[in-house]
Amino acid sequence: MTRPLTLVTGGTRGIGAAVALRLAAEGHDLVLGFRQDAGAAEECRLAVGDAGAGCHVVRADVSRPDGVDQLFARAAEVGRVTGVVNNAGATLHVGPLADTPVDVVEETVRLNLTGALLVARAAVRTMARSRGGAGGVLVNISSGAATLGSPGEYVQYAAAKAGVDALTLGLAQEVAADGVRVVGVAPGIVETRIHADAGEPGRVDRVGPLVPLGRAGRPAEVAEAVAWLMGDAASYVTGTTLRVAGGR
Repeated sequence: MTRPLTLVTGGTRGIGAAVALRLAAEGHDLVLGFRQDAGAAEECRLAVGDAGAGCHVVRADVSRPDGVDQLFARAAEVGRVTGVVNNAGATLHVGPLADTPVDVVEETVRLNLTGALLVARAAVRTMARSRGGAGGVLVNISSGAATLGSPGEYVQYAAAKAGVDALTLGLAQEVAADGVRVVGVAPGIVETRIHADAGEPGRVDRVGPLVPLGRAGRPAEVAEAVAWLMGDAASYVTGTTLRVAGGR
């Protein structure tokens, strides 16, 4: 049988890299998008290859329409895409909304919501049976912040991720008859570089113990949820977002 081909945005670091490795173990070949860290992209490509999967990495800014077009065009050259993990995102800043620069607010929404919408649009155009696709699964990576609001930290990020939850719900109903399932995963605090990149490297140590399970999550734990949602065991699941947040 042909190996499934899955595209993962933000697929070479953190949760995205863990998803890539988990799907490789499930027999997927991968196309991984990244924006800046070429070193991490090459490291991830080699790791996925060592796991026995075909892997292509593509530098593309998915917050821009041309970046999305470039990424999906490269994936089409590799093969027929049957899965998309809409993962690219960042908080970019930590602090009250009133103290967050306007350009940071705009970039946060553009990356985490506009980018997610553009990727979802391209995923449907690629996988929908009425458009010549083979059907498939779109997994949108949201955040526990979408329902908590993240006061004093990144309200703009939480608002954008709440939009991603609405995207999952509405788009799932829109494309269900076209062979595409749309689901979401909402991680809580997870041990990745997203916090250091936003200016607070100690956030995991600060927030992790406040979670009911008493610790931050690991990227591999989120990847397990993604892999399950993409598999046949979840064939009757669509339009819902699975929270992986330690009870918070």
